[in-house]
Amino acid sequence: MSGKSNAAPIIIKRKKVVGGGGHHGGAWKVAYADFVTAMMAFFLLMWLLGATTEKQRKGVADYFSPTVSMTPSSGGEGMLAGDSSVKEDSMAYSGSGVEGGRNASTGGEMTAAQLKEMKAEIDHKLTAYGGESMTMQRALRHIVTKITDEGLVIEIFDLEDAPLFTAETAEPQPITRDIAGIVTNVLAIATNGVAVNGHVRSYPVTLINNPVWDLSAARAETIRGLLEASGMASQRIRRITGHADRVPVTADPMVIRNNRIEIVLLRKDR
Repeated sequence: MSGKSNAAPIIIKRKKVVGGGGHHGGAWKVAYADFVTAMMAFFLLMWLLGATTEKQRKGVADYFSPTVSMTPSSGGEGMLAGDSSVKEDSMAYSGSGVEGGRNASTGGEMTAAQLKEMKAEIDHKLTAYGGESMTMQRALRHIVTKITDEGLVIEIFDLEDAPLFTAETAEPQPITRDIAGIVTNVLAIATNGVAVNGHVRSYPVTLINNPVWDLSAARAETIRGLLEASGMASQRIRRITGHADRVPVTADPMVIRNNRIEIVLLRKDR
């Protein structure tokens, strides 16, 4: 009995084995790959915003727009160009196609859908101009398009560092002549009548002779002359209007952004 009491005790160790121990560290790799992908997309977006003009960014947005175009895209010019593969002289709105362009007014007033389609096509053409040269890119900084009750409006406006006219005059700057040529070319897709509206910023009320009426009308008249000199048929010009400073686009009517010209592709042929 004494021999047994001196025997060393038996110790049993139970080791807990966790299955898959060789692979438990793989999940972080998936998360890291997702992070890297997100960062690449972010930096690509930042580069795209910095390397493109406003019109080119609009072209990218239009490319991903869910709206369905009425005309097929060629796909050969890239998403920043987006010119239609259908020849301009073979396309028509409301069955009123004409040689060299389209006139929606023959069959009545253009619908909202037709205006939207024409705006998209004009935006694509303007974007294509932006890729031609730095001069064209600088010109496109002055241009926005919109649809109003009157029709499709191409608005050109002063920038702080680049006015359209010599200060307080109707003498156009070289960039204004370039813009007139661009607008004439893009409006060749239609034969609708065109109106030109002149707007200027407000001046201090202390002026004895306020030039807003004469200046806005004179600048509109200058643009009419530039459009015709660039090739627009004089018969398309329906009216020239000077609106003075009565329709500001900013809260402060004296801001230079209110110096602008609206070239309107009229909804009706009048």
